[in-house]
Amino acid sequence: MTEPRQWNLAHGRNLALGEEALIMGILNITPDSFSDGGRFSSVESAVEAARRMAADGAVIIDIGGESTRPGAEPVSALEEQRRVIPVVEALAAEEGFVLSIDTYRSETAELAIRAGAHIVNDIFGVQRDPAVASVAAEAGAGLILMHTGRGREKLPDVVADQYFYLRRSIEIAHQAGNRDDQIILDPGFGFAKEWHEDTELMARFEELTGLGYPILVGTSRKRFIGRITGREVGERDVATAATSALLRIKGASVFRVHDVAANRDALRIADAMLAAKGGERG
Repeated sequence: MTEPRQWNLAHGRNLALGEEALIMGILNITPDSFSDGGRFSSVESAVEAARRMAADGAVIIDIGGESTRPGAEPVSALEEQRRVIPVVEALAAEEGFVLSIDTYRSETAELAIRAGAHIVNDIFGVQRDPAVASVAAEAGAGLILMHTGRGREKLPDVVADQYFYLRRSIEIAHQAGNRDDQIILDPGFGFAKEWHEDTELMARFEELTGLGYPILVGTSRKRFIGRITGREVGERDVATAATSALLRIKGASVFRVHDVAANRDALRIADAMLAAKGGERG
């Protein structure tokens, strides 16, 4: 993307994309997420964590109630909602938060938007439950369409498979009535991808801008970073910040991370370089 654009969200909110990198802080209300499972077992602890992330520079808080790590046990829709809806309600009652619900279930998405969420972040790109797209359209919510290789055969070329999958997600979103100014894409680093596929995706990232939408990336503490650096999960924040800066320069707009402060600093350096160069923005 070369021009700044506005991302329109539910409840009359919007965010400017392009001029500065935006950080999405990860708030997992789960006992078994790969990095921070069990840390936020109460509404109070989750709200306090969100406040800290906002103070460190997060513009969006992404709230999830089911671990998406490989091999994680699925939870019921009711359990997911029991975990996330009280947190959404509590944060929506405070000023300033832009809230994202990390779910692939239309019922959870609808309840979260009613509770105050502005964005739906679907790891299956509305292809597992297409009604998610209808929920987002009706509410005018922001809609994050993520690429995944789970449950299907991928094309051998990593970028070709991105186009194949995400074009179908965009089609479903449009058919449900979502506008382009609601949609951003996520290439799904780490989701049914080998470490070398994630690395190649980073190297060829500029090719994804040809899809014509702003791009969110979620490399934070992912397995491919551990494979490259030899670091354990809790020691990957420095390398995550390096991937964020590199992908910002290559055109990404939004960065979903655990350690907000480290990524904020790295992204400020990348934004300063882009401003000095007068080059293309994500």
